[in-house]
Amino acid sequence: MGKFHSQMANPKDERQDSMTVSGQYSEYGDSEGDEKSGDVSQFPYVEFTGRDSVTCPTCQGTGRIPRGQENQLVALIPYSDQRLRPSRTKLYVTISVALCLLLSGLAVFFLFPRSIDVSYVGVKSAYVSYDRDKRIVYLNITSTLNITNNNYYTVSVTNITAQVQFSKTVIGKTKLNNSSVISPLDERQIDYTVPTTIAEEMSYMFDYCTLPSIKVHNIVVMMQVTVTTSCFGHAEQVSQEMYLYVDCGGNTTSLHGGVQVYQ
Repeated sequence: MGKFHSQMANPKDERQDSMTVSGQYSEYGDSEGDEKSGDVSQFPYVEFTGRDSVTCPTCQGTGRIPRGQENQLVALIPYSDQRLRPSRTKLYVTISVALCLLLSGLAVFFLFPRSIDVSYVGVKSAYVSYDRDKRIVYLNITSTLNITNNNYYTVSVTNITAQVQFSKTVIGKTKLNNSSVISPLDERQIDYTVPTTIAEEMSYMFDYCTLPSIKVHNIVVMMQVTVTTSCFGHAEQVSQEMYLYVDCGGNTTSLHGGVQVYQ
């Protein structure tokens, strides 16, 4: 019984010793824990093994993962780790798609090609001269066009071609190589002159144009105009046909009415 009593007392003494040591360690940790808590990360990895613990089989106490096992091992991450916070991937993707659609819509709206409107204003002037020996009438007709740019970008007028017909016969044509630039949503008036000649089988018009008993010697001519514009390397043509009155009996500088335009 004596031996049994002494053996039973040993665990109690061990527990008391362990409590004494733990109390000392606790007092030591409370006094210096705050001072050294910031320096713990500066110490190298050390694995403490006791009687009831074993060395980590993964790193073998070195604190490093063997090369080649990065894709095989699983790491335990605390719940409060920022890497576990849900990322806003869907929000970022939605915002990116919305911005792309908005920019695409704006690009299509501003760069979508719109029509170039060409309107005939009228005859600005008509200068007449005669060759009485050959019974020829020379008539220079200067007309005005109004060109409107409905686009949100600059358009350049490449050239203007025009021809004049009288009694189904072409009596004059011209080509104006114009490098005018029309600003976005702007318009510009351009004058062009077509020199015409009434002669040969139409020499009878010489008598009509020089007849002194008539004050106004109006004749009806058909004018065909083609305007060529370009933007971003793309060329576009707009054509018009109009019938107009021209006085072949004298020089005029005022606009004439009675113009019929056919697009």
